[in-house]
Amino acid sequence: MTPVQLPCRSKQWTALLSCTLGLFASGRLLAQYPSWAKEPVIIEYDVDPTWPQRPDSISGRGWVSGLDIDAQGNIWIFRKGPDPVQVYTPKGRFVRSWGKGRFVNPHQLRIGPEGNVWVADFGLHVVQKYTPEGKLLLTLGVKGEKGEDERHLNMPTDMAVTPNGDIFVTDGYGNRRIVHFDKEGRFVKAWGEYGSRPGQFILPHAIVVDSKGKLYVADRNSGRIQVFDQDGHFLQQWSNIVMPWGIHIDSRDEIWVCGSSPHWWRRHGKYPEYKDQILVRFSTDGRVQQVWTLPLGDIGNDKNHPDVTRLKPGETVGVHCIAQDREGNLYIGDIYGERAQKLVPVRHRKP
Repeated sequence: MTPVQLPCRSKQWTALLSCTLGLFASGRLLAQYPSWAKEPVIIEYDVDPTWPQRPDSISGRGWVSGLDIDAQGNIWIFRKGPDPVQVYTPKGRFVRSWGKGRFVNPHQLRIGPEGNVWVADFGLHVVQKYTPEGKLLLTLGVKGEKGEDERHLNMPTDMAVTPNGDIFVTDGYGNRRIVHFDKEGRFVKAWGEYGSRPGQFILPHAIVVDSKGKLYVADRNSGRIQVFDQDGHFLQQWSNIVMPWGIHIDSRDEIWVCGSSPHWWRRHGKYPEYKDQILVRFSTDGRVQQVWTLPLGDIGNDKNHPDVTRLKPGETVGVHCIAQDREGNLYIGDIYGERAQKLVPVRHRKP
C-alpha cells in the first residue's frame, strides 16, 4: 500500500498540534511538579531605600566604618565625617548625634553590656568608653601617641566587652595583637604578632565575644577568622570563606560577617581590597549557615573622593560593618559608599 503524502500545509498543522499538545502536557506537569519552592527555604533581602531619614542639619558625608544596635533597638552609626556618632530608630527616625570634632579616624563602635558606647579611633590610637549621651568615661591608650606596651596602642581597630567588663582590643593596623584590659582599664596581657600561623595576625580588624566567652577575631587581610579563649589560647580558625571586614554576634550567638570573597590582599604589586561584596552567617563552630551577595557599586576611579551620586539602593563599596536586630533586619555600613543601609529579610514572594 502506498503511504499517503500529506500536503505541506497539513504537515505544518500537524507540527503545530503536536507542539500545542506538548506545551499543554508540560503545563500540566509543571503545575503538578513546579520547579520553584512553594515554601522557600532561602531568605532573600530587600533594601529599605527610606532608611535612615537623616535630617538636613546632620551630615551624610564620610565613611560609615562602625555600627551597632542598643537594647532599645536603636541603630548607632560611627562615621568619618562632621557628625561622627548618629543614632536612628529601626524605622529610620533620627534620635541624636554627638562627637563633632572629637575623632580623627573613627573605625568601629560597639554597645557594651551596660549600654555604654565604645569606639575605636585608629588615628588617635585609642579606644574610648562614652555614655549614650556622649560623656567620656574611659580611655585606653594614650591619645595621639602610638606604641606597643601596657599603656599604648597603635592604630586599634575594634573592641569586645564581656558581661564582666573585661575589654579585648584588636590593636590591629600597627601592632597586630590582641590586648586585654580589666573593667577598670588596667592592662592584663597581650598576645599575637605578625604572621600567618595560628595565633598570629596579618591584620586583626574586628572582634566579638560569644555567650560562652570565646573571642572571634576577623583577621581580614589573611581571609580568616581566628577563635581564642580569654587567656589567648588559639582554638580554631575558619579560612578560605570570606575576607572578613566586619563581624557581629547577637544574643543567640549568630555570627554575621561582611566583606568580600577570598583573594590575596597583594597581587602583582597592587592591593585589590575587594572584588565583590558578601555577607556570611556562621554558627559558633564555624559552619556556614547563610550567604547573601551585594551589588558592587560604581563610585568612579578615585575611592578617596567617591562620586556617591552614582550609587543605587542596595549597592555597596567597601562594606565594613554589620549588625542584625531582633526581627532579623541587617544593617550594613560601607566606607567608600559613605552610607548605612537597612536590609529587610524576605521569606515569601508571589511566584
